[in-house]
Amino acid sequence: MSALWIAHVTVTDEEAYCRYAALASGAIAAHGGVFLARGGRYRQMEGNDRARNVVARFPSLDAAVACYNSEGYQTALRHAKGAAERDLVIVEEI
Repeated sequence: MSALWIAHVTVTDEEAYCRYAALASGAIAAHGGVFLARGGRYRQMEGNDRARNVVARFPSLDAAVACYNSEGYQTALRHAKGAAERDLVIVEEI
């Protein structure tokens, strides 16, 4: 089963976060991830509002977790630390 990587983000340092996004894109693609949403228009209906919402589909939950734990993604993530407030969940599709 495929899995979705769902992130809700408030960027606090645009320059550093852009470095993260550039590096993260390659790591996500290397693990079979495809972006379904990356920013763009949205309407917050419930819960905490985050200005940036990202959804990527991976071939499996294991592939999504492997991406997160990969050296490439962890290198990218260092640029996001302190540059954004983030919530990230990986959910298996049905």
